[in-house]
Amino acid sequence: MEDYKDMLSVLGARVHNLKNIDVTIPHNKLTVITGLSGSGKSSLAFDTIFAEGQRRYVETFSAYARNMLGTLERPDVDNISGLSPVIAIEQKTVNRNPRSTIGTTTEVYDYLRLLYARIGEAYSYISGLPMEKYTSEKIVSLILNKYDGHKIYLLAPLVKNRKGHYKELFEQLRKKGFLTVRVDGEMREITYGMKLDRYKNHSVELVIDKLKVSSKDMQRLHDSVNKSLQHGGKQIMIYDLDSDSIGHYSQLLMDPESGISYRDPAPHDFSFNSPQGACTACKGLGYINIVDRSKLIPDDSKSIYDGGIIALGSYKNTMIFWQISAICEKYGYTIKTPLKELSEEAVNDILNGTNERLQLKTESQNTFSYFQAYEGLVKYLELQQNEDASAKAQKWSGQFYSRVTCPECNGQRLNKEALHFFIDGKNIAQLAEMDISSLYEWVCNVEPRLTSKQLYIGTEILKEIRTRLRFLVDVGLEYLSLNRNSATLSGGESQRIRLATQLGSELVNVMYILDEPSIGLHQRDNKRLIDSLKRLRDAYNSIIVVEHDKEIMLEADYIVDIGPKAGRKGGNVVFAGTPEEMLRTHTLTADYLNGDRTIAAPLKYREGNGKYLVLEGCTGHNLRDVILRLPLGKFVCIAGVSGSGKSSLVNGTLQPILSKHFYRSLQEPLPYKSISGIDNIDKIVTVDQSPLGKSPRSNPATYTGVFSDIRNLFVNLPEAKIRGYKPGRFSFNVSGGRCEACNGNGYKVIEMNFLPDVLVPCEVCGGKRYNRETLEVRYKGKSIADVLDMTINQAVEFFAGIPNILKKIQVLQDIGLGYIKLGQPSSTLSGGENQRVKLATELAKRDTGKTLFILDEPTTGLHFEDINVLLGVLNRLVDKGNTVLVIEHNLDILKCADYIIDMGPEGGKNGGQIIAEGTPHDIASCASPTSRYIREELGL
Repeated sequence: MEDYKDMLSVLGARVHNLKNIDVTIPHNKLTVITGLSGSGKSSLAFDTIFAEGQRRYVETFSAYARNMLGTLERPDVDNISGLSPVIAIEQKTVNRNPRSTIGTTTEVYDYLRLLYARIGEAYSYISGLPMEKYTSEKIVSLILNKYDGHKIYLLAPLVKNRKGHYKELFEQLRKKGFLTVRVDGEMREITYGMKLDRYKNHSVELVIDKLKVSSKDMQRLHDSVNKSLQHGGKQIMIYDLDSDSIGHYSQLLMDPESGISYRDPAPHDFSFNSPQGACTACKGLGYINIVDRSKLIPDDSKSIYDGGIIALGSYKNTMIFWQISAICEKYGYTIKTPLKELSEEAVNDILNGTNERLQLKTESQNTFSYFQAYEGLVKYLELQQNEDASAKAQKWSGQFYSRVTCPECNGQRLNKEALHFFIDGKNIAQLAEMDISSLYEWVCNVEPRLTSKQLYIGTEILKEIRTRLRFLVDVGLEYLSLNRNSATLSGGESQRIRLATQLGSELVNVMYILDEPSIGLHQRDNKRLIDSLKRLRDAYNSIIVVEHDKEIMLEADYIVDIGPKAGRKGGNVVFAGTPEEMLRTHTLTADYLNGDRTIAAPLKYREGNGKYLVLEGCTGHNLRDVILRLPLGKFVCIAGVSGSGKSSLVNGTLQPILSKHFYRSLQEPLPYKSISGIDNIDKIVTVDQSPLGKSPRSNPATYTGVFSDIRNLFVNLPEAKIRGYKPGRFSFNVSGGRCEACNGNGYKVIEMNFLPDVLVPCEVCGGKRYNRETLEVRYKGKSIADVLDMTINQAVEFFAGIPNILKKIQVLQDIGLGYIKLGQPSSTLSGGENQRVKLATELAKRDTGKTLFILDEPTTGLHFEDINVLLGVLNRLVDKGNTVLVIEHNLDILKCADYIIDMGPEGGKNGGQIIAEGTPHDIASCASPTSRYIREELGL
């Protein structure tokens, strides 16, 4: 092995399942940590190396600062030496805030805001004319030229078209010695107690001076102009008595025709996260939620009496039905008239309310007058969306809402003023809508079209924008746009955005730790990612990548292989050295890399059941009127380069349609025309990599439902029956059987002020979560706490004679999760482990053979051997008659599919089409970005 003098040395690491390991990693190299899922890769990279780096950084702060920030737990390791400053770029850091976009995350949008604030050209949103800005000397000069010899009033605008009586304003002016104001175009003397109609809009200008314009009175004109600008907030109006016309001038940006003015632009004026820049209607979100009439009235052939308005249900003898009945009668209908026969005016009054006095009639025909206005159903539903409404009311009313593009800003998030600053004919929102490759091209070519002043001011800003966009293109994200919401990004995309940001920071001697940056990346784009990592390395940084991708492993400088198996059977360093050295060994990983082990392609492809699910006219995001013909009873893969439209088609359109159909999901699908063949499936199961539960109390036993069976088993034991215990007695989530000293957590948090908080086992239960009485009930000598501490493999042996328990945990073992514990907190499971627990839960359920399973990149976090196990599970599902639909780039999965739908040809605006479909052999013979790699994988 090459002699590396400058090393990161980790001695005696015991975090999670690590077996007191020692490992050295060279500095300024690209190092890959690999191994089976659950072998301890993340425990070494993130929970040991990064955690210690983060802790040491916080330790450099003062005691006061550490107390304010909170401090970090010391990882269980003897010693770490040679540790550089550490930056982790993980998958789990996607910002779910609807205000976070790619532009804000990468800071490119911040530079654009600065650019527009400094060199943007303002235009009026009323007349479309360029806005003008004058000095007081320029205003005096213009008045002399335009009004020479004219009698004029110099006016200071105080109020512009606003309601109010302005009594206090007039009194203040009177006390300052002013005599006249112009109110709504009429000159009026200021008198004591003067006020206006508070319910009407008014415009008020203060008369500063009345004079005949002449160069002889230059000093008076100059003084009066300055006084007008002072009182009018840098604005002045000239009322020409000779021509009865008004002129507008301002030290601010002003439209000379309409008189509207803008503030001097600042960067925050172009931010949709700032009140100064955000659209007032949508508050900078780009969308609003409105009551959807089609959801309120899904079937207009029904009458209101029969439940035609779904929010009301069928007729009841209540006030709201009496009111609606009165509205119907006013227009000559009855409450039993089909909704489609009601006039638009009648339906509008029912939905939006009316101020008219209604003559109400109860079921018993007693009549009485009702004077209170009827506010309408829409108003009622809006009240149920208020913050003070219950969560149940909000969820109920939410089903009648639809998210629509904001009509005020057309989804551009900014107010009218911000959208009327232009550079080279484009406003900032138009630049944010461009895909990054087009924006990069615009930024590279815009300089010749700028004025010399703009160029002088903006050169450095444009240089910074170019640099950052170049890095985004280099990591394969040119198909995205700056206004893309961060929450819609995949884990791999968000990682590569952060990677591009780090490339732009140009730091040196830093240790970067990345968690599978190749996720969501087509094989074609892998080379660009590797080049970006190498560029970061060549800038004298150390790169540690937790990765399973074959190409990245072979291109690395150094590999650390953790294993040999997972869980208790893992946690050891089975190899550390160069890729060339690894290929000469026989670890599990090396066998797959050198071809001694392979994942075999099927000898023949399934014919399916001959039925199809057909989705037509998909136009969401970049989809171009796509028609998806999904063959059922097969293992189907959706492939294509990043940004080609795979997720938009499956996760954004197909999955929400089916979830709505089967489970009344509230998620709205992207636009489409029609779907047929739904009757050929009976349910949909979406298996993603999100955590099993939001609480750290969630674990495989609770998620799969086997914990209920285990608790019932304990309840039926003689000892439990004698004591009268119920199932809740054996739950650590409710009072009764749990240890109340730690509330069933098993540990206590000891706060150490500015030292790290310490987690200590509960002194009462010793970390077992339950009280002494509960633990006295035993099955085969084991308490409920002992059972939760078992691995799946141990539990399978222990519950061999209990069929309802064995069935659920046997599947977990079959899917390769025998090493995890029944009670292991879900927060300690990897994304791949979470996904496989969910798959196992579905496998354990009774199968109908007509289920559609949708998986989004299930190979994330999976080693070659794990992929082999996963394929076995997926094939079991398909062999029962189900359909498995997988979005995937991994070639081992693609070559084993029965049918591939390849999207492209490129990403973003150049994608959104199905360019090839058929068996892997059919795809291999096509000319698509995926075909070359399939061809190589199949050896054709």
